[in-house]
Amino acid sequence: MKILITGGAGFIGSHLAERLLDEEHEVHIIDNLSTGRLENIETFKNHPNFSYTVGTILNRELMDTLISKADRVYHLAAAVGVKYIIENPLLSLKTNIVGTDNVLELANKYKAKVLITSTSEIYGKSEKVPFAEQDDRLLGSTSISRWGYSCSKAIDEFMALAFYREKKLPVVIVRCFNTVGPRQTGQYGMVVPKFIKAALLDQPIVIYGSGKQSRCFADVSDVVGAFIQLMETKGCEGEIFNIGTTESISIEDLAIKVKEMCNSKSKIEYMKYEDAFEEGFEDMMHRMPCLEKIHEYIGYEPQLKLDDIIKRMIANYEN
Repeated sequence: MKILITGGAGFIGSHLAERLLDEEHEVHIIDNLSTGRLENIETFKNHPNFSYTVGTILNRELMDTLISKADRVYHLAAAVGVKYIIENPLLSLKTNIVGTDNVLELANKYKAKVLITSTSEIYGKSEKVPFAEQDDRLLGSTSISRWGYSCSKAIDEFMALAFYREKKLPVVIVRCFNTVGPRQTGQYGMVVPKFIKAALLDQPIVIYGSGKQSRCFADVSDVVGAFIQLMETKGCEGEIFNIGTTESISIEDLAIKVKEMCNSKSKIEYMKYEDAFEEGFEDMMHRMPCLEKIHEYIGYEPQLKLDDIIKRMIANYEN
């Protein structure tokens, strides 16, 4: 099968490309390298079934050429990371909205099946935990950049469902919660790689806010496996699925765990959100997915526990 991955040189995209190559598909990726890296595809870039384009999904003519050759489109290209979104608000919105519109329009033109990656940011600052796919959303003021990102991904979902209902375009929507693993960088605010890098270098491990906020971290191998299974299960078309894990940990406890597992001398420090991001920055205290739906549809069960994930990431960074 011929497969196109947008954002394929990114952390998740590169793992997905590698898995699909292992399954003997022809894989082409496009990435503008704003947050993706060519190093992520280094181990398989010379694979006979792999090719890549450095370019943007905002280039409609280019996307027309690429999608015309694809049976499946995994649409991962998006602004990523709270820090990047706040620093690049306009580009983030354009990439998410205009870029996704290009992908859906052209996939419909050539009848290619599409997987749209969305985000747990969809749920906003709701305190109803765990979050289920049909739950209401609770967002803050339009003056806060991160809620613009949340809205742009919601528009992606609305557009995808509209194409499914009106045009019969086969689409699957996935809401990724915190996904971690080898190749992930802490450059844009991703907390686990940021903590590990600091710990390995005996530098301060900096926690934003109180550290009492909790998150659930799923391994990228579990996540991309679910992508593929959802894409190839016909009953999943026109549906939205949370992907992640329900193993929860506070950010403070995560910092302590990483420090201990790295045998680090790092000090744990705290920084106000306003100093790290922007004035009026808002965060959610707890974020956990309800996984009942994805388990019902494909039997999804995350395989790797947090300790194993961190060990894998430490080994990757040390190498």
